[in-house]
Amino acid sequence: MGDKSVADRLKDFGEVDNGLSPEEAIEEASRCLQCKKPACVDGCPVNIDIPAFVALIAKGEFLKAAESIRQQNLLPAICGRVCPQETQCEALCILGKKETPIRIGQLERFAADQERAKGLTVPARKTATGKRVAVIGSGPAGIVAAGELAKDGHDVVLYESLHAPGGVLTYGIPSFRLPKDVVKAEIDLILAMGVDLRLNHLVGRTVSHQELEGYDAILLGTGAGLPYFMGIPGENLSGVYSANEFLTRINLMHAERFPEFDTPVARMSRVVVVGGGNVAMDAARTARRMGAKVTLVYRRREEDLPARAAEVHHAQEEGIEFITCANPVRILGDQAVTGIECIRMQMCNLDESGRPIPEPIDNDTFTLDCDVVIQSIGQGPNPVLVSQIPGLDKGRAGNVVTGDDGSTSHPKIFAAGDVTTGAATVIMAMGGAKQAARSISEMLGSR
Repeated sequence: MGDKSVADRLKDFGEVDNGLSPEEAIEEASRCLQCKKPACVDGCPVNIDIPAFVALIAKGEFLKAAESIRQQNLLPAICGRVCPQETQCEALCILGKKETPIRIGQLERFAADQERAKGLTVPARKTATGKRVAVIGSGPAGIVAAGELAKDGHDVVLYESLHAPGGVLTYGIPSFRLPKDVVKAEIDLILAMGVDLRLNHLVGRTVSHQELEGYDAILLGTGAGLPYFMGIPGENLSGVYSANEFLTRINLMHAERFPEFDTPVARMSRVVVVGGGNVAMDAARTARRMGAKVTLVYRRREEDLPARAAEVHHAQEEGIEFITCANPVRILGDQAVTGIECIRMQMCNLDESGRPIPEPIDNDTFTLDCDVVIQSIGQGPNPVLVSQIPGLDKGRAGNVVTGDDGSTSHPKIFAAGDVTTGAATVIMAMGGAKQAARSISEMLGSR
């Protein structure tokens, strides 16, 4: 896919990837071997029939391809842009053993974009069941669960604490990776199925959990919105953000357009982002578009970065400096940030994931001048609601404990997404949501 030039992309928050042309999509789809036992499908958390939709693209039947995808995936234009296909479906493509795997994600995005340009069709619903289901949270898990439950004929009420739906799709992932009009179109399609969206409803505060007792079932999809901090001196200085707060201010509250929108961020000339995941890359690339010089500090080696390779590549293209094998120990300043002190790290034994465990090198420190520090070292499940429900089993990290079917220790409550797993991918949350919705429908006797 062709990318915007670096000079152009740093001028705005427009999408970097330009997508495939029809000719390129047909050519790419024609490479598929149409395996009798397609391993790629096993790598898809929502079980899309990948060979089927790819074959339709190869024939030039783009809208039928999109229809095929949507049978299993209610958010194809989103998944085609942000899912880590390189470690899932594409990683299992047989062609990848000798050459480049089929670009499944790019083809999914292409088909979904073609469908959106022609006008989306609202999926059919089954006969109304008369059952009422509350879905808490409108991020990837909540919105997919709401759609699946609506398709099964239930009356679904979707509660969202913020003033716009989408969760991390709206407030977390920047527009240059996931345009907001794409998110809106796919969410609007689900709402058109009859889902009752209630914004500015924080269940556990403005709505008590007791008020949900009248529903036949409840699905928790409240995500992982609790940011982690390093616990180092200086974290309370002005100019220190979690990546969650920083990205929410920019993406949902339009802080990049202050004073047109009254949600400012600190004036940025030199920014240090701590972390190495996709969220860290999003924060760094966003700060770069705000005009700052950006340095990313990561405690392991560059080859250990957990972010997608494409995001690392784009960040480096955009002039973000990477300092690896280093970790902050102190944020400097009186009332506002003036710098950050880091210590060099050495790689020691391997952890359970196979990555080296970093250990600090005594007295090997250095200082970076900066006026903003953004910490992106992970986040945990939102505790507001789950801590209030009596008898709901939780893990050590505060996550809701579920069975493989999404059930919890409460007979009417199911859960899916990051509130059960901790911070993970959009597609993993969607896969869990589909399973939980299926379990709810089975419990309610509509499957």
